[in-house]
Amino acid sequence: MKGFLPRTLHPGLQILVLLALISAGFCVGYAVIFAWAKLGFGLSAPEAIAVLANPTAYPQAWGLLMMAQGVVLFCAGTGGGLLLASALGYGWAEYFSPRRLGAGWWLLAAAVLIVVILPFMSTLIAWNAGVHFPAALHDFEVWARASEDKAAVLTKFLTRFSSAGRFWVGVLVIAVVPAVAEELVFRGVIQKNLVRWFSPHLGVWLGAAIFSAIHFQFFGFVPRFVLGLVLGYLYLWSGNILVSMAAHFTQNAFQLLILYLAQRGQFGWGFDPDSNDALPWTLVLPSLLLSAGLLYFLYQRMTAPAAPTAMLTLSREGVVERGIDT
Repeated sequence: MKGFLPRTLHPGLQILVLLALISAGFCVGYAVIFAWAKLGFGLSAPEAIAVLANPTAYPQAWGLLMMAQGVVLFCAGTGGGLLLASALGYGWAEYFSPRRLGAGWWLLAAAVLIVVILPFMSTLIAWNAGVHFPAALHDFEVWARASEDKAAVLTKFLTRFSSAGRFWVGVLVIAVVPAVAEELVFRGVIQKNLVRWFSPHLGVWLGAAIFSAIHFQFFGFVPRFVLGLVLGYLYLWSGNILVSMAAHFTQNAFQLLILYLAQRGQFGWGFDPDSNDALPWTLVLPSLLLSAGLLYFLYQRMTAPAAPTAMLTLSREGVVERGIDT
């Protein structure tokens, strides 16, 4: 497969090309949304913008906003990543998964790790939510908190699942699409090129920092940064984007499931999934220890050299001999 960009293109230039493709994807995504708003809801572009800007005031806002979230992210992230790989002359698997999946259980183990680490992450969420900036950054802190409060209102609006159908739409838009689009962008392209540009560890840490910062939620920066590290190392060790996608999907889908069950009154003890409070240390400490053990286990398995496999070859005399495929 031949692309119009050289495969030896500098890592920094590859990231810049990705940003240009993401920008184009945003434009395509919003064009689709405005067309859908006109055909499906009879809304002009200015009216659709008004609905998206103030969704709680319009009855059709939930469906339009959910579609906007999914379509725009898919076009920008997935489209941008795949177009870059194609422009460089790579196939999807060749660029994003240079190593074949070592075993199917890697995906399950990555998902289990994400669930196990959640109690420990609650301590980071609680600490980061209550952090205060220096006095010189007071105005920035006020702006940042106001932005986060506004984002929280939007999140609660989108995750108010009045039916099972809405829940499954939420899983698709909030769990499946980000797991694919964000992993292709942040791990598959940005981290991959930062690793090439600098070093494996620096590439993972810089990629995690960019992943967290781009969400513009400064009072959730640290837990999202740690999540980015986990996803980044899973991708670095496995060499397969499906592993980090499985972990990312589990992170979002599990939280949606807990939220949906809480809304249906399945937790009789008054559990609040929207709370930023840390879980008890009786859960946090085992979570930390089990997560560290799982990470070490996955590192050992994913970075171990592949075992040679026996193969059969046909000699000149027509006798079958056993050889070793290395």
